[in-house]
Amino acid sequence: MYRDRIREHGGPKIAARRHVGELLDIAPATLRNWIEREETHPAPGASSATPDVSDEVARLRREVAELRRVNEFLKTASAFFAAAEVDRRLR
Repeated sequence: MYRDRIREHGGPKIAARRHVGELLDIAPATLRNWIEREETHPAPGASSATPDVSDEVARLRREVAELRRVNEFLKTASAFFAAAEVDRRLR
C-alpha cells in the first residue's frame, strides 16, 4: 500500500506513511521501521513485480475503474426508472 501510494500520488514519504497508517490504524513510525527493515533486509523470495505482472495489474486497475463507472451509471438509471414508475402509478 505504501509503495502504491507513493507511485500513484508522489509526495513525501511521511505523507504516504501517515495515509497508510490511518487506513490500517498503525503508527507511521511503526510503518517506517517496517519499511526500512524491508529495504535493508528483503524477505527471501521477495522480488519486485515482473513487467508481466505489472502490466496485468495496470490492466486490472483500468478494468475495475471501468466497472465502477458502469455501476454508477446503472445505479443512476435504476433510480431514474424507479422514480418514473412511481410517478406513473400516482397518475
